[in-house]
Amino acid sequence: MKRFRLDLSLLFILSFFILFSNVCSDLVISKLDRQVDLSSHIVRFTTSLKVENKGVEAVSKILLPFPENQAKNLAILSVAISVGKGKTKSSSDNLPVEITHPEGMPQALTWYAVSLPKELGKGQSLTLEVKAVFTNLLRPFPEKITQADVQLFAFQDSAHYLSPYAVKIQSLTVKLPEPKVESYTKLENTKFSGSEIKYGPYENIPPFSYPPVVIHFVSNKPFSVAQELVREIEISHWGNVQITENYNLFHAGAEMTGEFSRLDYQARPHVRGASALRSLVARLPARAHSIYYRDEIGNISTSNVWSDSAKTLLEIEPRYPMFGGWRTSFTIGYGLPLKDFLFKSQGKRFLDISFGCPMNDVVIENLIVKVVLPEGSKDFSVVVPFPVKEARETKFSHLDTVGRPVIVLEKTNAVPEHDQNFQVYYRFSNLSLLREPLMLIFGFFLFFVACVAYMHADFTISKSSASYIAKLQWDEVQTTIQQFQNLMNRVLNIHDKLEASLRDLSRTGDVQACKAARKAADSLLKELLKELKPLLSFLQSSPQALQIMPKVEELVTKERELQEKLMLKHSMVVDSYEKKSGGRDIDNRVAAVQQKITLLRQEIDDLLDVIDEI
Repeated sequence: MKRFRLDLSLLFILSFFILFSNVCSDLVISKLDRQVDLSSHIVRFTTSLKVENKGVEAVSKILLPFPENQAKNLAILSVAISVGKGKTKSSSDNLPVEITHPEGMPQALTWYAVSLPKELGKGQSLTLEVKAVFTNLLRPFPEKITQADVQLFAFQDSAHYLSPYAVKIQSLTVKLPEPKVESYTKLENTKFSGSEIKYGPYENIPPFSYPPVVIHFVSNKPFSVAQELVREIEISHWGNVQITENYNLFHAGAEMTGEFSRLDYQARPHVRGASALRSLVARLPARAHSIYYRDEIGNISTSNVWSDSAKTLLEIEPRYPMFGGWRTSFTIGYGLPLKDFLFKSQGKRFLDISFGCPMNDVVIENLIVKVVLPEGSKDFSVVVPFPVKEARETKFSHLDTVGRPVIVLEKTNAVPEHDQNFQVYYRFSNLSLLREPLMLIFGFFLFFVACVAYMHADFTISKSSASYIAKLQWDEVQTTIQQFQNLMNRVLNIHDKLEASLRDLSRTGDVQACKAARKAADSLLKELLKELKPLLSFLQSSPQALQIMPKVEELVTKERELQEKLMLKHSMVVDSYEKKSGGRDIDNRVAAVQQKITLLRQEIDDLLDVIDEI
């Protein structure tokens, strides 16, 4: 209802201005033919109008008004002078068009002024070909449908061409995607045939005449809209232009409600998924190569490529059929031969390549084109056939030192008509081509020089240095300590043999054998004492053994004390056996000595462990 009220207010304003139509009465449109193409969600208006100057003064500009709902969704407006008829008909270059604010005209309209190449004098006429492309003019009605429903859209416009000039005769033809219409406004001279609705011809139409018409029709074509497309074009003077396109796509048609049944979709895709987006076709240059299609998950294999001498067609399918309101993101990339797109002119190089999306019938809400120039490029400029926002960035890649200059071009509300060639001019020295190879050569050269130097370098420590001498001394101390430990273990083994001879004595009563064992032990201990003296002398004289020497001396003292206690115990036991004392008496007699022996043996084992850790 809000939209309907806005149309009523516009109709009221235009009806009021009919009273002041003499403002532009010098110009008259003698014949006007308007065609509206609704075959896709991109609405295209083509208007041919013959303008005559009935006034006295020459006219240099012609005004073109648009309602607010059309002006805010206008993607392209081009005006050219048409000459001839039928097969001999031709058009001039596009004329300059700019927004204007004429005095005394309805402010509810957006006005464009077309500048003529020469003034239109009294009694003269010319024919203009006006082409306008709009997005978001079609509204799904209803806004939500199920998987099995058809998709319906509503289109609203005027049966008469909105103009500040009187029109002698005019007609309107609306082309539909299918010959199926739910309803349409029926006026005088209205005809519906096939997939076209024709209004007119109407004669002697006053300025600002605006009889609204509404067409409610069937369209199951998917409304594919890219919320953002980032297109990166990277130039390599080694023979390649790499294109990478990142899409954030959604279906802008009637939103699907309810559950999605893949079984029903697979069985009857044209009934249970008539409005679904199944695939997209990208028209790439003829010699495109290394083509890939992937998303965040990885490579998508549902794609096909066909190529001939004129083009390369890439058909891609999303991972799932897209219904109204559904979204997906993906990336396509390909390489192009450098010589087909990079040229030289007046000492500069320039890239000549297409600007927009290679897919037909895709509306792009925000198109970002990044042109990555080779490192070392300078004095660059851009020529684009329509207004865009321009910015500069820097990108770092392999072997870059100062980075590559990036030209960023941004265009909102882009349509297939924006897929025109644009040029990027820049200067680049051929010597800069040698930068990266020389860096590689120099890098490898330094690497091999470092390898040679390493192989021939002597990293051993000097034998005259203090650190080397200290290391040798420590090695000698470690060897001496090892010998000392082995010697002490041999002494402890002799002690164990003395203990064993006493156990044999208690079992056999052979006193002579026990005395012989004592004599052998005394002889071995004397020899080991001779071997121990030089080891202790070395450790006492070495500065590296200062930390361990107190433990060594303590161990030697404890061992001598243990040896004395063992000899005392041995003598006491042998003497008791010779006196024929009983076993209990012998145990009582040596109990105190045995307790001391056990304690000393534990202390010696602990000292050996400490020395081993040091």
